[in-house]
Amino acid sequence: QVQLVESGGALVQPGGSLRLSCAASGFTFSSYVMSWYRQSPGKEREFVATIATSSSTNYADSVKGRFTISRDNAKNTVYLQMNSLKPEDTAVYYCNTKSIRNGMDYWGKGTLVTVSS
Repeated sequence: QVQLVESGGALVQPGGSLRLSCAASGFTFSSYVMSWYRQSPGKEREFVATIATSSSTNYADSVKGRFTISRDNAKNTVYLQMNSLKPEDTAVYYCNTKSIRNGMDYWGKGTLVTVSS
């Protein structure tokens, strides 16, 4: 059974940093693309970053240069390092992977990041 558990969300001041973690289980982590999405109140869920099995990465324009996604296959964990945080980064951040067997999306329950002074 695929499980994704996010952690690390917090209240942080503008300009601050935060690192999110997503612990994965129930599948061969090293074989799966892992992604982060976020959803702000009243808005659609949006893509933030993705990391391939090769560790190549891709980012939304809004976070490029500020956020870094990484993975530790030995720990079955994907991270999102967020620097220079802005109030508009406030959202629930979700970890995602897609089954390589049937294309089904799996989501964690999310972790709340609030950027405010």
